[in-house]
Formats: sequence, structure tokens, C-alpha cells
Amino acid sequence: MEKKERKIMVAVDESQESMYALSWCLSNLISDTNKLVLLYVRPPSAFYSLDAAGYIFSTDVVDAMEKYSMHLANSVMQRAEAICKNFNASNINMERVVGVGHAKYVICSAVKKLEADTLVMGTHGYGFFKRALLGSVSDHCAKHANCPVVIVKQP
Repeated sequence: MEKKERKIMVAVDESQESMYALSWCLSNLISDTNKLVLLYVRPPSAFYSLDAAGYIFSTDVVDAMEKYSMHLANSVMQRAEAICKNFNASNINMERVVGVGHAKYVICSAVKKLEADTLVMGTHGYGFFKRALLGSVSDHCAKHANCPVVIVKQP
């Protein structure tokens, strides 16, 4: 029986925790029959349109913030690809996906749309109160993603 290619999606961001989760995934889950999907989620540009006082930014400021956001996405993906190269994962079928929106919703949507078999993500390890105030993307995805979710905690 021929092995089916499995899609393993790793949610990456600027954090050390997400890069650790990617390293863990490469060490423990990836084989030649897997496709690695690197997913980065940019915040929606609506986040940029108002400042703290509620004033609307000029289009120049919004454009500069959008450009920075795209630069950041490329930087994160380059870091992730460098980690893959360090693991000699050059023969792995890899796809880069950049979404825009609220991370917890975009990640769950991407899992469904791209038909991921497994989602791997890091966790910041916030305590109860911080998680209650800030919310937890990994908790949301563990409850709502349409595939098994592996949450990797950095030692």
C-alpha cells in the first residue's frame, strides 16, 4: 500500500516558542512522506488604522505599517526556513502560507482549507490570569481545529 502524503502545518510567529515548536516538529514528526506547511498570520490592517486615542492614521502611516508587517512576515518565514535547513530538511516538500486576521481564527480556517493532518504550535506558557486576559491562540486551536493539535512547550 502506498503511503499518503501527510500535511503537517506549523504555526510560526516572531516568538522563540514557535521556532522551538518547528524544531521539535522536524525532529519528531517530519519524514519524507510529509508536506510541511509553514503558516504565519499577520494582524489585520484595521489594527493599524486607529491610534490609542482613536484618531485615524494617514494613509502614509498605514502604508508604512503594512509594509513593515509584510517585511516581518518574510523575516519570520526566513527564520523558519533556516531552521529547516539546519535539520537537513531540504528534501521535504514545504509550502509557505501567510494569512491575515486574528491568529486563532486564521489558523483554524487554514487547517480546514489546506486539509492539514496535524497542527503544531508553540505556547508562551502563560499562567491562568494572563491567559484569561490575553486569550490563548493554542487553547482556541486545540478546541476548534479540524485535526489533531500538538502544542509544544519549550523546556
